[in-house]
Amino acid sequence: MPASVPNLQSAVGRYGAEVKRKLANPAAAGSPEDQLRAPLERLLADFAEICRFRLGQVVAVGESSLAELRTRPDYAVTVRNALVGFIEVKAPGKGADPRRFREPHDKEQWERLKSLPNILYTDGGSFSLWHNGELDGQIIHLEGDLESAGASLTAPPALQALFEDFLRWQPAAPRSVRELAETTARLCRLLRDEVVEQMAIGSRPLTELATDWRRLLFPDASDERFADGYAQAVTFGLLVARARGLELRGGLDAVARGLGRTDSLIATALRLLTDSAENQRTLQTSIGTLVDCNV
Repeated sequence: MPASVPNLQSAVGRYGAEVKRKLANPAAAGSPEDQLRAPLERLLADFAEICRFRLGQVVAVGESSLAELRTRPDYAVTVRNALVGFIEVKAPGKGADPRRFREPHDKEQWERLKSLPNILYTDGGSFSLWHNGELDGQIIHLEGDLESAGASLTAPPALQALFEDFLRWQPAAPRSVRELAETTARLCRLLRDEVVEQMAIGSRPLTELATDWRRLLFPDASDERFADGYAQAVTFGLLVARARGLELRGGLDAVARGLGRTDSLIATALRLLTDSAENQRTLQTSIGTLVDCNV
């Protein structure tokens, strides 16, 4: 017989049992938030089923934990292979309100991640949903101690609504030129920050990209000027492509070819990115969001 569809309390109870085993295991290695990853992935899969998504339609793509990275959340979540949002995981007890974080790393990270249009924050025991830096609804707290409650951990019905809102989020088309400009500027800054961050840690794809950029376009550009100019070129290229009716979800390489005849500089900027799948993965948070929002 097929397994029964979980409900809110059965999903949270199973999550609680898994978290308790992880946190209590003396062999557990890594940071406390690392112990939440597998249980959270299972919880997300359960909520996807509760929200009537088919098996495999919702996928959480986890990132390696690097302390230097502040523009890349812990998970990118796709629904039917389309990016829908991100999840940022914090240590148990830290809370899910990034406005209240006090550690410099967390505060700087929030200043960058609040540009994202759909991101879920959690410390394992509390959950919050944010759109463009604004809290959607209330912060939801599980009922019971995360480390000891186990299968008796429970949650209010609002948690199911939060996951439903997160998974069914759709980008809204800008309603005015001003709104389009604000969205574009915000995501352009995110792309610039991601490029600067990757350059600082010696990312090979971005270092090679900067070398090609200087060789073909601006020989004297510093890393910061490269990041700024490149982010503006890519963002403007996507705006031009949008205005010309080019299908962004068809791939940035197709956009670059479509712009190549009349916008050589913009097409070159995009082509440098799309020549390598590794380049696109390096900037996947900002580029994926720009494409998903159809900026």
